[in-house]
Amino acid sequence: MDGISDVAVGVKRGSDELSMYNNSNSGMSSNSDGAPNGGDSKKLRVEEAPPSRVIHIRKLPNEASEAEVIALGLPFGKVTNILTLKGKNQAFLEMGTEEAAVTMVNYYSKVTPLIRNIQVFIQYSNHKELKTDAANQRTQAVLQAVSAAQSPGSEVQEVLAAVSSPVLRIIIDNMFYPVTLDVLQQIFSKFGTVMKIITFTKNNQFQALLQFSDPVSAQQAKLALDGQNIYNSCCTLRIDFSKLVNLNVKYNNDKSRDYTRPELPAGDGQPSFDPTVAVAFSKDSSSLLGVYGDVQRVKILYNKKDSALIQMSESNQAQLAMSHLNGQKMYGKIIRVTLSKHQTVALPRDGLDDQGLTKDFANSPLHRFKKPGSKNFQNIFPPSATLHLSNIPQDVTEDDLRLLFSNTGGTVKAFKFFQDRKMALIQMSTVEEAIQALIDLHNYNMGGNQHLRVSFSKSTI
Repeated sequence: MDGISDVAVGVKRGSDELSMYNNSNSGMSSNSDGAPNGGDSKKLRVEEAPPSRVIHIRKLPNEASEAEVIALGLPFGKVTNILTLKGKNQAFLEMGTEEAAVTMVNYYSKVTPLIRNIQVFIQYSNHKELKTDAANQRTQAVLQAVSAAQSPGSEVQEVLAAVSSPVLRIIIDNMFYPVTLDVLQQIFSKFGTVMKIITFTKNNQFQALLQFSDPVSAQQAKLALDGQNIYNSCCTLRIDFSKLVNLNVKYNNDKSRDYTRPELPAGDGQPSFDPTVAVAFSKDSSSLLGVYGDVQRVKILYNKKDSALIQMSESNQAQLAMSHLNGQKMYGKIIRVTLSKHQTVALPRDGLDDQGLTKDFANSPLHRFKKPGSKNFQNIFPPSATLHLSNIPQDVTEDDLRLLFSNTGGTVKAFKFFQDRKMALIQMSTVEEAIQALIDLHNYNMGGNQHLRVSFSKSTI
């Protein structure tokens, strides 16, 4: 991959250019701006400096690039200059206004600033401006690139909101050579921990969604890699933030990967109903069966692990679940639902290990029927290929939702937003696919403390 190596944006200055920042006349005391990157706590003590548009950043990782330093200030306003002290693991960032610098310092007093998953320390500098060689062409090129990347006139909060997602949407232009999951992981992991990747083709273009462990890593990767070529003169990266804040990965194969869950199947065929799936069924029961009532407890039978006892909060809910779910298909098998002679599901005695076969869902946050008179009582329908979605964030698009649901293993046949865009209908190709999508995505975190609500619909699109 000759096109991308360690991306170095910025200027490496010689020792003569740094001399003004390393002598006693610079106004930088050894226990404030000039504190070295050592382990001696005395040397790390800082003095409070008054607000300044120049920010002093300490404890940088050895391999940190100027692009990554710039990314820390990018959401807060225009960056007008940068100076790195490589030998001391420090940098100075000059913001366009003192107000932008104050907002940045206040923000990072509450949110830990990270570069390459390592905490850095941010404070005001004693300097009111950075005096560097303004004629240096590379420095000017960096600052122009940064200015171009920012939206003119955007308010700070709007910019922060735009970069709050840890998920990047990546489009590959001029894809002369194939680009694999492993190639993407190798490139982007230089900027933080890559957790999940989903690849797909849309409008005859190869695209990917890539989730970092934190939004700052995503922002740094976007700043450094947007517009770069993976290979010489081809495979150009076009990068933006996704409206999704969390990716739903079901299979680890050549199209999708969850690096936090290596045990996921490859998804080559329908799984048989075995003990592993039975335990998964136990975990998921509050979402499938929870459509028809509030699941209290689930017990997989020890000697017959393809069977389970499921206790609902009321007997009429058990009747509803039986009438609507008996004969439906799940995990490639037909579900058989009958009423049990048992009145309750007993929890295991204290100290008895039942291998996780019994689960208590009494305090589950997914219960739909806790509130008397809830609208959920009016929207109980048999499983259907069409699902009703609600609690959709305003900035989430149809494409985002189509991709989210298609990644549950099914095919989205149709989609329709309601007028206020807070609700929608989505149609899968089969009822079984809709059941699986409901299990996977009900209560899905859409960001901003909003969780997607999914139920079966009586309508069609």
